Amino acid sequence: MAPQLTGTSRRRRPAFTLPRTAEPTRHPAVALAMALPCAVLLVALFGGWDQMANQVRAVADLIVR
Repeated sequence: MAPQLTGTSRRRRPAFTLPRTAEPTRHPAVALAMALPCAVLLVALFGGWDQMANQVRAVADLIVR
């Protein structure tokens, strides 16, 4: 015999959730100190300095016109 599905066995979300404890946020200087070495490495590996200089030059040309 096939089981009957009445819908009561389904899990439901609670009507409200308890607030999570606030995680301490990281200071922006710490985030910068973490990201800056990676950015410098990527710039050095992929020639990003030339690309950035070209983009700045193009934007400056657009602003001057």
